[in-house]
Order: sequence, then structure tokens, then C-alpha cells
Amino acid sequence: MKIALVHDYLVQYGGAERVLEAFLEIWPEAPVYTLLYDRKAVHGRFDGRDIRTSFLQKFSLIRKHHRIFPPLMMLAIEQFNLDYYDVVLSDSSSFAKNIITRPDTLHISYCHTPMRYGWDDCQYYVQEYSFPSAVKKISPFLMNYIRMWDYQASNGVDKFVANSKFVQGRITKYYHRRSEVINPPVEVSRFCVSPPQKIKDYFLLVGRMMKYKKMDLVIKVFNDLGLPLKVVGRGVEFKNLQKIAGPTIEFLGRVSDKELSKIYSEAQAFIFPQEEDFGIVAIEALASGRPVIAYRAGDVEEHIEEGKSGIFFAEQTEDSLKKAIARFKKMKFQPEYIREQALRFDKELFKERIKSLVEKYYREFRQKSVLS
Repeated sequence: MKIALVHDYLVQYGGAERVLEAFLEIWPEAPVYTLLYDRKAVHGRFDGRDIRTSFLQKFSLIRKHHRIFPPLMMLAIEQFNLDYYDVVLSDSSSFAKNIITRPDTLHISYCHTPMRYGWDDCQYYVQEYSFPSAVKKISPFLMNYIRMWDYQASNGVDKFVANSKFVQGRITKYYHRRSEVINPPVEVSRFCVSPPQKIKDYFLLVGRMMKYKKMDLVIKVFNDLGLPLKVVGRGVEFKNLQKIAGPTIEFLGRVSDKELSKIYSEAQAFIFPQEEDFGIVAIEALASGRPVIAYRAGDVEEHIEEGKSGIFFAEQTEDSLKKAIARFKKMKFQPEYIREQALRFDKELFKERIKSLVEKYYREFRQKSVLS
């Protein structure tokens, strides 16, 4: 079985890139086709791999500001020639699933989400980034075209795999397609439970600093409550968040895996204020035995048991989060039980499941081809 991997673009290191790493551990000889590749931005995690980029790689402006060039992304993803392969496995939240394959090539798409800025987040997308005014003016017209292209291109996928039940519902709604659910991998073994005497007084917030992640909401609440909050991560909102932060807020930037494990395990609780398709950082907190105070939306509802592994707040408002924190202070949690809830996301289990599913789909595809 000759297999190729297709990834949107390798210009940051996050959950999607961890999925790609797991794919490469299963199929180490598989080439990776991707629109853009920035080795430094992914911290050299794909050194030694066969990375094949699109023609867009030649243009520094596009590499630095790829979000304002969706039409070029749409064009470039269709230029990859994948005729040699029996199976193409794409992992995608935007363009990778829209590759073109031959009728006798099986295309399986591991879908992190249908293209968010083409569908339910199209208005918010323009606000999220500091786009030029000309781009903001034409974006409503462009989004209509992107939606039509994305829907038509989704018909080229033979099998969808969703990263959560939440995303499975979005695939059904926007693409009218069925999908299997396999949650993304978490390196559970990297995290551990600290003994009670080592738990500190701080709360924890981890992630890329973007507007939709609502880190500003958390910082304002902790300013008002005067409670200690550690913030791990970087991103476009870093300076804005620093400006509004009071003396109890500590920004740690990027930290090593070893440091992050310790920071998770010694926190009072992990704050998760955003809607996500799959919130890996929340699972990392569970793997550390720490309860999660989460906004009730997205995939996190699938993974947290109210009162046992965390609690929810219903609205992305300061009042709603403050009430949740007050409830949390009156509750007790069992760290070992919380960690057990994270074990089903272990990376090795993910690799077993995805490998088995790909091989099953390929057998069925070949059998169908022979019969026809």
C-alpha cells in the first residue's frame, strides 16, 4: 500500500501537527505534501522527513501572511500530483482535504474541522487578524466562493474521520457526509499527578494567544478576584493581554515539555474558556490529574464529567466564570480518577486505531474496485 500524507501548512506547531507526527510514526516513509513549510516555526519537529511543498513556498510574502491569500491556497492544493499512491491520508482544517486524486486512489480525510472561516466563523475570521482594509471589504464576497469550492471539493473525499463528536456534527451539517470519530493523540505519559502537598495556589491557562480563545476574559476575572494565574503560550494577542494583566498574572511564554508537565500538575485547576473542535490542552490537564473549569461548548463537553473531572460555566462572561470559580473552591476532586479519564487519548491507542481504520477502508475500497 503506497500512502501519501497531506497537511494544510507547516507554519506552526499545534494539535494538527501532533496528529501528523503520529501519522509519520505509523508510516515513516510516507511523503508529506503541504502548502507551506517553516522549519523554525515547527521547532524542527519534521527534520529528516520527506516534506514536499507547493509553488507558494517560493514567495516570502505568502509564507509570512498566508491567511490573506486563500484563493492561492485553493489553487495550490489542486496542483499536487498524487497519482502514484494507493491511499492519500489528509489531515485538514482548511485546504488539505481538497486535493484531487484519481478514481482508483482512496482518499481518507482526518478532519480537524470543516473550514471554519468559510462556514460558521467567517465573520469572526476577519476580526481575528489585522487584515488590510481592502481584504476586509472583499472578504464577504470571497467567502461565498470559498464555501461553494469547499463543499464541492469535499465530494472528492472517500472517507471522513472526525476528531470529535462535535466536529462529526459539523461534517454532517456542512458536507452532508458520515464520519468515524477518532480523537487526536495526547502524549499522556509525559504528564503525571503530583501529591497533594505539592499543589500550589495558582490557576493555569495554556494555549496560543488568539482572540477566540478568550484569554482576556480569564485575565480580567483573575484581576478582579486577585487570584494567581499562570499563562503559558505566545501568539498575536500576547502584547494586548500583557497590557490588561494585573500583578497576580504571570506570563511564562513558551516552556519545555518537562516544565509544562510540572506546571500542569501543581495547578489548582486549569481554565478553558473557549470553544474548540478538540482541546488538547484540556486533556493534558486531565492527564495531570487537575480539574478543568471549562466553558460548556465544543468538544470539551464530551470529555469532562461535571463535579468529577471538572465543572462548566455556561456563558463567556466574567460573571459566569466567577461563579464557576466560587463553586470550584467548595468542591473536592480525585486526581487519580481525573487522570484515568485521559488515558483513552493516549498516542499509542490513537496510532492503533487510525492504522486499523485506514487498512480496513483500503481493503473495502480494493474489494469494491474488483467487484465493479
